[in-house]
Amino acid sequence: MLSSASTTDIAAALDIGADLNFQLPDPEDDGLPEFEFRQQIDNAWVVCDRFDLQTEIWRGRILRVVRDREKNGGDGRGVGFLNWLKQREISKSQAYSWIELANSADKLLEQGDLDPQTINNFSKRAFVETAKALPEVQQMVTDAAQKGDRITRREVRQLTDEWTAMSSELLPDVVKEKAETGSVPTRYLAPLVREMEKLPESHQTALQQEIVANPDVDTVKQLTSDAKNLAKYLTAGGQVQALRHTSLDLEVALEEALRLGCLNLAADLVKQASQLEQTVARFYTLWKRLSSQADRLYVDTGASTPQLRSLLGCLERLSGDTIEVHLDETGERVIRLKVLSD
Repeated sequence: MLSSASTTDIAAALDIGADLNFQLPDPEDDGLPEFEFRQQIDNAWVVCDRFDLQTEIWRGRILRVVRDREKNGGDGRGVGFLNWLKQREISKSQAYSWIELANSADKLLEQGDLDPQTINNFSKRAFVETAKALPEVQQMVTDAAQKGDRITRREVRQLTDEWTAMSSELLPDVVKEKAETGSVPTRYLAPLVREMEKLPESHQTALQQEIVANPDVDTVKQLTSDAKNLAKYLTAGGQVQALRHTSLDLEVALEEALRLGCLNLAADLVKQASQLEQTVARFYTLWKRLSSQADRLYVDTGASTPQLRSLLGCLERLSGDTIEVHLDETGERVIRLKVLSD
């Protein structure tokens, strides 16, 4: 819980004092230099962005108070809070998004990581990104904001990439040295690290050896793609039932795909197979439900309900053992599936 003093400081910092009645430049003023025109527009946009951030933090605080009031004095199911949202046409997901933003703002301010006055240096999206970032990244961002830097989502992502790349043990030192000199930007290395984290150690080692041999941007891009496909192949391969209890060696098949340069195709093949099996399982569940409901309705109908009987007759080609579906409106292309279940 914030103290009354800190609450006062936060309230002062987040007081919406920006004047939204500023004068915008005339788009038809040929005498206004382009640079000055852009500067005026950018300044106005920053004010609006700041206004949005402040407003949404306070919306989150308001919603949090309403929700907590309901918890303490309501029926315990949050009905009053949901009704309050409904009356104001606010979705539940939007409400909790605002509450999360308010919680993040209060946490950063209460911890002293962020001076109340520096919140105005953030764009709304940058503040949200900062609230979701790792503590180390939050510290880097807030340090930059304390210095007076304007923080946009681009800066937050850049600092996140730097931390991800430079703190990872998966990247060899020679690559980190390249990052420090700027010859291999961290915006390329961070995605590689995130993909390598999904892989077994043996595959990580192979990628590390490749990047040490060729520590350049093109290699990093290619290895990121390879790592992504490797993860997709390994994850999907373990899910495909058709590949279980067979003599197939997934690792050897993977090596062959790598040798032929068709890893992406092999990964997509295994992924599609996994999705097909899942689709068949969902299809069977729906078919069983449809058949059961059709049988129940048949028992409840008779000669006095000819249209209901007609409905059941029309749907028989979906609820019976042989399923028939037309693939086009002309009816010339038909697919028939026979369900055989043990």
